[in-house]
Amino acid sequence: MKETYLYFIFILISVKMDLFAQNKNKDHYNYQVREEEGDLNNDGKMDKITVEMDTINETRPLRLQIFLSQPNGRKLTLAVSSTKIIEPQYPVENQGKHNEYQIPNFFIENGILSMWSEIKGGNITYDFKYRKGNFELINVKKFIINGTKEYIDESTIFTETNFDLISGLRIETDEQSGSKKALKKRNKVVLIRPLPKIPDMKFSDKKLY
Repeated sequence: MKETYLYFIFILISVKMDLFAQNKNKDHYNYQVREEEGDLNNDGKMDKITVEMDTINETRPLRLQIFLSQPNGRKLTLAVSSTKIIEPQYPVENQGKHNEYQIPNFFIENGILSMWSEIKGGNITYDFKYRKGNFELINVKKFIINGTKEYIDESTIFTETNFDLISGLRIETDEQSGSKKALKKRNKVVLIRPLPKIPDMKFSDKKLY
């Protein structure tokens, strides 16, 4: 009888520990911070993107999801889900500190999904197009303020990058504050094949462009 009782206690503790482990590892994307609607698959119907935050996880990770309309007219169907493309609000490497960037904004225009994000000294915009069942990166625009000053004056240099991934043409332009003429312009052809897709992209990829 004693052995049976001990065995029962052992099973009960094991089940509780297993449930605790499952709950600890489970994602809780329970707070929506972004939502945008527009036609992404060129069928004349409204599609939707959402960004949700896991408020249980200490790093506050974010999940991007894209829902597309269906030919049969039924409810939107999940097409893409990514937890890597947006940086957590409190990255592990920051040891509890905020990343100091706002959550990216999303826009849908003429079938293009644009993701605008803050980066160190400026911002970066990714343009995605839905083709053959995937959202491919087709263009990147980056704007950087060069300098250590906390304000902009006549000596401030801006660098604007426009990278057309379809043609491979990457153009960098340096401009000085207050001047209408570019200081320097650099053209380079960089072919990336296959084109990056949302599920494969990480927030750290901004350094690649």
